[in-house]
Amino acid sequence: MNAERFIENAIAEIKRDIKGRAIIGLSGGVDSSVCAMLAHRALGDRLVPVYVDSGLMRQSESDRIEELFKDLGLVRVNAQDRFLEALKGVVDPEEKRMVVGETFIRVFEEEARRIGGDCLIQGTIYPDRIESDGGIKAHHNVGGLPSRIEFKTIVEPLRDLYKDEVRQVARALGLSPEISERMPFPGPGLSVRIVGEVTRDKLDVVRKANAIVEEEVEEFSPWQAFAAILGKATGVKGDNRVYGYVVAVRAVTSRDAMTAEAMELPWQVLRRISGRITGEIPTVSRVVYDLTPKPPGTIEFE
Repeated sequence: MNAERFIENAIAEIKRDIKGRAIIGLSGGVDSSVCAMLAHRALGDRLVPVYVDSGLMRQSESDRIEELFKDLGLVRVNAQDRFLEALKGVVDPEEKRMVVGETFIRVFEEEARRIGGDCLIQGTIYPDRIESDGGIKAHHNVGGLPSRIEFKTIVEPLRDLYKDEVRQVARALGLSPEISERMPFPGPGLSVRIVGEVTRDKLDVVRKANAIVEEEVEEFSPWQAFAAILGKATGVKGDNRVYGYVVAVRAVTSRDAMTAEAMELPWQVLRRISGRITGEIPTVSRVVYDLTPKPPGTIEFE
């Protein structure tokens, strides 16, 4: 792949396809960040980047994204309560993705009406389309899109690229390593790291556990590493029985997310992660490590 040639072609395509104002869903991940930079070069002030604060993001992430992209005129929309309300009672993984996808789209539609635009730019990449079309899982920006959408046009400049190719483009665009090498994070956020219904309490737990995992395994440069809540189980803290959350730790190596292998982390690291999670989060009773490759498992749990 020639990243410079791709950049030239993508900018030309955006200029050709978008004549008025447009918004881009900017999550701060490498895919949407690359799209935002390409679209900004093509459209200038006709582009409005929109960051939807869904309440499903990692620890301190929303504030950091707002800081990183303030020069692009980023609009931050607080929709935390809206997403939690939409997810209330939802336990099926695919339904969860559909709910998140539709909620995102409705927020984007409202912002588009506000600025007078009718085009949405998305950072959809090739694996998103393969997994959605193949019925593996509905990505919130592909299979998770509702059938009724107000946008006249949805533009996806990265639709034929794999993740490693997107990173090449990010480097060629001069994006900082904080963005170009950023660990993948699912569009539905922490909602797919909670097996079952999403609640504010579970989000608080998985957010704290996720931060511990990322901090402890950073030196090993995983493709992706995170924590997820599987359910509840009996444990003992002090002299008391507790019935607390079971947190799964997952760390994988991959090239393009189509396949993945569990990382062989040192035992002392896993013990430290377990001790920190159960010690720093009172409602967690036990920690397990996921050894499953992809396939048969997916990288995320839902």
